[in-house]
Amino acid sequence: MNKSESKYFNTVVKMNKALIKLLEKKSFEYISISEVCKEAGVNRSTFYLHYENICDLLEETMQYMIDSFLSYFSADAEIIKLDFSSSGLAELNYITEEYLTPYLSFIKENQRIFSTAISNSRVFGFEKIFNRMYANIFEPILQRFNYPVEDRKYVMIYYLSGINAVVTQWIKDGCINSISCISRIIQECIFGLDGSLIKLLSGDN
Repeated sequence: MNKSESKYFNTVVKMNKALIKLLEKKSFEYISISEVCKEAGVNRSTFYLHYENICDLLEETMQYMIDSFLSYFSADAEIIKLDFSSSGLAELNYITEEYLTPYLSFIKENQRIFSTAISNSRVFGFEKIFNRMYANIFEPILQRFNYPVEDRKYVMIYYLSGINAVVTQWIKDGCINSISCISRIIQECIFGLDGSLIKLLSGDN
């Protein structure tokens, strides 16, 4: 990355972070370009060099959050590279230390960003993200575990809502509990204290 590209990137990150900070204080509909510029320490002409309007900034900020989150995972943990049709059932369980640790690490190190994203889920378009992930990842996995078609979306919402509730409470508590502790709690909530549910689903009896 040359000096010009670095300057461009740094300016974009400043505006992404500025929008996230402003979203902690007010709804997206009431945030102005002037406020973003003031928070980011840039002028309006700089803003318009990068975006046509504030909605463009919002879209990029959402991608910035997703990229920041994915950077916590190793290449070995990129689940969408798996072949869901041929992988063993045990490989299709992502409620494990391998996946929960980077997820929870990101949350702990970016509590404010995550809190903002949760409280502004409609603004950040998380429903679209969920639908895309459901079609490409969740549904093929649930199919392998023989969940009835009509039940699958409800099952996935149940799991994700439960995990989200645990994480939200963890943030409210200031992430006092360790990452390993929260990971264990999530796994126990889903699979039971002895992991009996995942053993049953995978046929490992």
